Amino acid sequence: MAKRRTFAPEFKLQVVLEMLSGRKTNAQLCREYQLVPAVISAWKEHFLEHAPEIFATPRSRSADQERMAELERLAGRLTLELEVAKKVSTFFISPLSRNGR
Repeated sequence: MAKRRTFAPEFKLQVVLEMLSGRKTNAQLCREYQLVPAVISAWKEHFLEHAPEIFATPRSRSADQERMAELERLAGRLTLELEVAKKVSTFFISPLSRNGR
C-alpha cells in the first residue's frame, strides 16, 4: 500500500502562486510536480478562502495581545499577594522568642 505524500506549506504556496499568476497552467504544474489536478485545485481553494486573513486588521491580534498582557499582570499581582501572605503567616505562626519566653 502506497503512503500519501506530504508537502510543505511553502511548496503549496509556490504551486498556487504559479497557477494564479498565469505563468503555468494547471496541466503544466501537474506534469512538472507529478500532482493530480484535484490536489492543486484544493490548495488553490484553501488559499483563496484564507487570503482575507492575511490582510485582516491588527485589531484582532492586538486584542489578543492586550488580553495576554492583562492575564500576565493578574498572575504577577497574585504571585505578589501569595508571597506577602506567606510572610505574614510565618510571622503569626512563629513562637515569640523575646526574652526567652
